[in-house]
This record gives sequence, structure tokens and C-alpha cells, in this order.
Amino acid sequence: MPIIRLETRIIASPERCFDLARDVGLHQRSTASTRERAVAGVTSGRLGPGDWVTWEAIHFGLRLRLTSRITQFDPPHRFIDVMVRGPFERLEHVHEFSRSGDATEMRDLFDYASPLGILGRIADALVVRHYLERFLQKRNAYLKEVAEQGS
Repeated sequence: MPIIRLETRIIASPERCFDLARDVGLHQRSTASTRERAVAGVTSGRLGPGDWVTWEAIHFGLRLRLTSRITQFDPPHRFIDVMVRGPFERLEHVHEFSRSGDATEMRDLFDYASPLGILGRIADALVVRHYLERFLQKRNAYLKEVAEQGS
């Protein structure tokens, strides 16, 4: 089962980073290349405990929908969103924030499984994992830029 781990150092407070990471509008702007938009649930503002959102986006030339729910919420340290409906067999995204001097260490743990058994595992090895890692890195770079502009 693939797990993507990312760390991003941001010169901003954990509170600011935590709030930006759960902001629906920022998410949409950071994923403009895939035309990602919130189409149901919380479609603006910030996600909070128990909230859910359905995202629609274009990935691999396909229009896909993914619904996730915030299942753990510990501001400004951690929140977890879990897919409740969508294209993966399962998906859990852990977002963690900790102070490190004048900065925040933002950590992502993206734990997922593609559908289709062995075919999904082959797709992961060939393309999906790299695609998702780049997608998350771009999103984190955008969040970092916005967070540091406001510090």
C-alpha cells in the first residue's frame, strides 16, 4: 500500500498553516491545473471537525469526484481527512503542523490504495504514486507561498 510522506518548512505560525491547509478556496486555487472545485458539502471557508466536502477535478483526462470527511481535528497541530467516496480503494490524509524555531514543519502522510488489485498496484508503481506526489508538492508550495506572504 503506497504511503507518500512530505515535509515542508514554512516561515509562518502553525496556526496560520493549519488554517490555510483546511481552507477550501486556497485548495481550489492551489489545484487550478486540475480544475479542482468543491461541489458539495463545505464549498467555501474552512473545514472543521466532522465536515465533509466533495471535490471534482480532472485527473488523467477523467472528471473524477472524491468526497472526504474530517475525522480528527486537533488545532493547530493535526487534522485527518478520509475519503468516504471516490476513485481509490481507500485514502487517508494526515496533516501535521509543529513549530520549529521561527517556522512551521508541515508534514503530510498520504496513505492510499488504488482500486483494481494487481492492476492498481502496477499503475501505482508506474505512474499514480509519482503523479500524486507531484500534485501534493505543488499544493504545498502554493500554501507555503501564501503563508509566508502573510507573515
